Amino acid sequence: VQLQASGGGLVQAGDSLRLSCTASGRTFNTYTLAWFRQAPGKEREFVAVIRPSRHTLYYTDSMKERFTISRDNAKSTIYLQINNLKPEDTAAYYCSASNTVISSTLRYRTAYPNWGQGTQVTVSS
Repeated sequence: VQLQASGGGLVQAGDSLRLSCTASGRTFNTYTLAWFRQAPGKEREFVAVIRPSRHTLYYTDSMKERFTISRDNAKSTIYLQINNLKPEDTAAYYCSASNTVISSTLRYRTAYPNWGQGTQVTVSS
């Protein structure tokens, strides 16, 4: 599966953004999709994941309050809604996909063989 992320931009603190990630391929609804982010000089970190069954898992409680992941299988697209953006949310956001990941490894980037190119989110204070 090939992934294309979009929706990033330069925003002010407190704004909202919805990132999109569209996949090619005929078996999108069998894939687990995830969002990761990477700030300058930092490791890529897990943000959220959504299973084919739409079961969702978030990284931290604070992210769950402001981040919402969703999927539209008919459009082969996942979304990441981010509300009340903060300067520390500045990062490149990547979507990833796997049809073999197991529950115990959902947070680990090494579990996802398919990656999009990333979309940059920059939040000014």
